[in-house]
Amino acid sequence: MAVNAKKAAVYVLVVFALYVIITDPARAADYVQIGFEGISDAAKAIGDFMTWLANGGE
Repeated sequence: MAVNAKKAAVYVLVVFALYVIITDPARAADYVQIGFEGISDAAKAIGDFMTWLANGGE
């Protein structure tokens, strides 16, 4: 039962993504850029934390 729900959710997300890309490519590109900026910011924050940790937390 849970596997079917997961498959349905993935299917709905794929259909929605295709709909957004087809109907408004510029907005879809903005969403992708926002996503990559978020990932980049998270990676930078983890790097800063690890540097802080390696320096003894000072």
